[in-house]
Amino acid sequence: MIKQIKCDGKAEYEFLKDLAKRSGETDRKVTEIVTEIIDTVREGGDEAVKNYTKKFDGNLPQYYEVPREVINDALTNADQDFVNALLNAQENIANFHNRQKPQGFTDAQPNGVILGQRVRGLERVGLYVPGGTAAYPSSVLMNAIPAKIAGVKEIIMVTPPCKDGTPNKDILVAAAICGVDRVFLSGGAQAIAALAYGTEEIPKVDKIVGPGNIFVATAKKLLYGIVDIDMIAGPSEILVMADHTADPKFVAADLMSQAEHDKLASAILVTTDPTLPDKVEAEVKRQMEYLERREIIGASMQNYGVMLIARDKEQAIELANAIAPEHLEVCMENPLEYIGCLDNAGSVFLGSYASEPLGDYYAGPNHVLPTSGTARFFSPLGVNSFLKRSSYIYYTEDALRDAKDDIVLIAEREGLTAHANAIKVRFED
Repeated sequence: MIKQIKCDGKAEYEFLKDLAKRSGETDRKVTEIVTEIIDTVREGGDEAVKNYTKKFDGNLPQYYEVPREVINDALTNADQDFVNALLNAQENIANFHNRQKPQGFTDAQPNGVILGQRVRGLERVGLYVPGGTAAYPSSVLMNAIPAKIAGVKEIIMVTPPCKDGTPNKDILVAAAICGVDRVFLSGGAQAIAALAYGTEEIPKVDKIVGPGNIFVATAKKLLYGIVDIDMIAGPSEILVMADHTADPKFVAADLMSQAEHDKLASAILVTTDPTLPDKVEAEVKRQMEYLERREIIGASMQNYGVMLIARDKEQAIELANAIAPEHLEVCMENPLEYIGCLDNAGSVFLGSYASEPLGDYYAGPNHVLPTSGTARFFSPLGVNSFLKRSSYIYYTEDALRDAKDDIVLIAEREGLTAHANAIKVRFED
């Protein structure tokens, strides 16, 4: 079922080159459809949003904006064990993200110059949360908690209704716990456009975060610049580095934990133990039989899964950094020694008991991570994602006099004589 490749410096990179193609350019037809939706919502506002909801979902939801009492009732009436689990996760996520808060600074120099940086949260953020059967309350926690810590003043959530037109109660519970300010029952590209441009009822936001299908992802991509976005997410992916100490049962389970997301998801094993792939393959077949999404897992692992047999741990590290996976598990002897050499990964899970779902739901680090190799230059969602920074400058007359000749020289060298003049006029007799 899963390809096995003995690394020779060529075969493994040929596979990875093919793997990269799955995240190619967005289908042109999807782009055309989404562009039309965006333009229609920009002109038609809420009426256009509701028309698209009726077109795609068959009918309008119970509410357009969910009343605050309905959100509060969802929390009051929720299963207490579920609420407690979310509260425990919330505490861990908040503790981790509170450590990310940067500070502004002021640099007052002896010559009277004052330089500094001011840091503050965005005014308003839009949070897209998939609804219906693909409802992820964990996404609410991972997006809303760092936004609140950053000082975002208002969080506007959009989420598709269930088939009966009602909001997903688990999502409302998470929204209530995280302090989401307003919730609208709308999904798809039309909801993204409404957040980006604003309508009569849905406020215009400064940034849109949260996962979605290809139409949502395409809308975010097309609207970037009108509004900020978290990232352009590709299919889910996991890479497990394992040696002779790894338990094949654990490795197989963790590979499938990402393969179940999508038929385009990739699950990669890089191992220094040539006997491990066959053991993992056997465990995948055994465990998959009792998993609900086994058809998706099977397709994902057959088309985009691979087991790479490395000659040693140095080659395994090299491959992990080249792939730059969204999730990177280290099931190796002495896993902590790898922290300093794994440079390209969204999130690193160290040891056999740091399973990937721990990061998805509970441990604290964010689960919104760069995909498709972009961990080489992108970082996970965090408090910084919801901040803006401004610098400030104060100069005395004497301080500017000391600097004026250098400034004028540089400005005139660039041919920007008005820049130079703005300095010169301050010192004319």
